[in-house]
Amino acid sequence: MTGADALVSTLADNGLDACFANPGTSEMHLVTALDRETRIKSVLCLFEGVATGAADGYARIAGKPAMTLLHLGAGYLNGGANIHNAKRAHTPMVNVIGDHSVPHRKYDAPLNSDIMGLAGPNSVWIKSADSVKTTGKLAAEAYAASFGPVSGPVSLILPADSAWEEGGEPGGKAQMPLMRQTSAELIETAKAAIAKAKAPIILINGTALTEKGLAAAARLKAAGLRVITDTFYWKMRRGAGVFAPDRMQYFAEGAMSDLEGADLMLVAGTSLPAAFFAYPGKPSLLVPEGCDTLDLGGADTDSASTLLALADAMGAADIADPMPLRKPDAPTGELNAGSIGASVARHMPENAIVSDDGVSNSLPVFLSTMTAEPHDWMMLTGGAIGQGLPLALGAAVAAPDRKVIALTGDGAGMYTNQALWSMVREGVDVTTIVFVNHTYRILNIELHRTGAGNPGPTAKDMLAIGEPDIDWVSLAQSMGVAATAVTTAEDFDRAFEAAMKNNGPNLIAALVPG
Repeated sequence: MTGADALVSTLADNGLDACFANPGTSEMHLVTALDRETRIKSVLCLFEGVATGAADGYARIAGKPAMTLLHLGAGYLNGGANIHNAKRAHTPMVNVIGDHSVPHRKYDAPLNSDIMGLAGPNSVWIKSADSVKTTGKLAAEAYAASFGPVSGPVSLILPADSAWEEGGEPGGKAQMPLMRQTSAELIETAKAAIAKAKAPIILINGTALTEKGLAAAARLKAAGLRVITDTFYWKMRRGAGVFAPDRMQYFAEGAMSDLEGADLMLVAGTSLPAAFFAYPGKPSLLVPEGCDTLDLGGADTDSASTLLALADAMGAADIADPMPLRKPDAPTGELNAGSIGASVARHMPENAIVSDDGVSNSLPVFLSTMTAEPHDWMMLTGGAIGQGLPLALGAAVAAPDRKVIALTGDGAGMYTNQALWSMVREGVDVTTIVFVNHTYRILNIELHRTGAGNPGPTAKDMLAIGEPDIDWVSLAQSMGVAATAVTTAEDFDRAFEAAMKNNGPNLIAALVPG
C-alpha cells in the first residue's frame, strides 16, 4: 500500500465520500489512489478557490467534510479565500496539500514554499506526513480534527515521496470529538440574569439555526427574549412553518440603533458582535452602552441544546411561532432585487438550497423568501466574495435531489466563474442568478460611509466593472450552461419559473440598476 492509498482509503473508511480537486505534478500518486478508491467521488475544479468553496458547500449540506486536493503552497493560496470563509463558518474540511518530496525541499525549487506558514492561520489542525508510515494515521487524525473541538478546515500536507512510497498503513476509524454542552450552572445564571433584565436579547448561530434550535428559539421569544442571528451565518432553516428570528444589521449605525435599549445580551453558538469594518466615529463592538453580556458558549458548543435547556429552565411554553406560507403576486415593471425576490419566493420549491453571495442585492431576496416554501439558506460568513457559485456546486453534489439557487453579484461571480464548468461536467441542478449592474455597488456605498471623500476618475474606475461590459450569457454558454439575460420583472419571473421546472445548470443574467 502506498502512502497515497493509505491516506485516501483511511478517509473513506471514516465516511468521507467527496473530493474537490485541482491537482498538480506532486499529487499524481494521489490522483491514481483516488482512481482505486471508488467510495470517494472526485470532482475536478478549474481553480482551487472553486474546490475549497465547493468543499464548504458540500459539508454544510452533508454534515461531514469533503476532501480538497491542492497543489503545494501556491495552490493553497489560490484556494485560501474560501478556506477563510469556511473557517468563519466552522465548516469541517480536509485540505490535502501536495508538497515536494522531503529530500527535494532543500533545493528550493520554484514551487517550494513554507506551506506550514501559509496554511497554519486558516487551519484548526495542520500536520505534514513526512514519513509514509504516518499517512493513514494522520488522515484519521485530520478527519476527526475537522469536527472539533472547534470544527473547521484542517490541512494535511503530503510530500510526494510519502505518497509514492510503499509501506502505508490504514489509519483506522477516528475517535470523533463531541460538541460541548452548556453547563446547568451557566443556564441557571442566564435564567437569573434574564429575570432581572428589562430588554434581554440572545444572539445565535451554529446548531441553533436548525429546526430543533429554532423551535427552542421560538419558545424563548414567547418568554420575552428577542432572538437575533448573526448578520452572516453558515446555514439556517427558514420559510413557511419555521420560526424566523431577527437578523443583526450589517451597518454598525443601523445595528446600534436596532439594539438601542437592550440591557442584556446573551450569545449562543457565536461571539459578541463586531462591526464588519472600522468606521470613523463609529463603534467596533456592537453592544449598547450599559448592556450586560453573558456568553453561553461559542462555536464549540451545541447551541440548539443550549437554547432548549434555557427554554426548559425558564418554563417557556412550547409555543410555535412559524412563518405562514405566503407567496407574492407576479412582479411587474422594473427589474430590481425586490422583484427578483418576489419571483424566487413564488417559484422556489420546497426544500431548496440557497447560496447567497449577492452582496448588496441579497437583502430584498432574503426578506421576500421568509414566507416561501421551507428551505435552507447559506451565507458568505467570512466576507471574501466569490463563494456563491462554488458553495452552490458543493451543495448540489451533496444533495442531487434538491434544487440549488446561487445568488451572486457580477463582481463576486467573476472571482470563481469556473464553477459553472464543473456544474455542467457534474450535471448538477443549480440555477445561478447574477445581479448584473457593472459595478461594485457595495463599495460605492462604503466609499461614502468611510468618509474617504468624493470619488474622482481613478476612484470611480476602481469601483466600476463595465467598459467592457461582461456578457454573462456568452460566458455561461461557453462552458455549456443554458443562459438568458432579462431586463424586466416579467421576463425574470418567466425565466426563473422555467428554471425551477427543469433540471441541470441554468443561469439568469438579471440586469438591475447600479
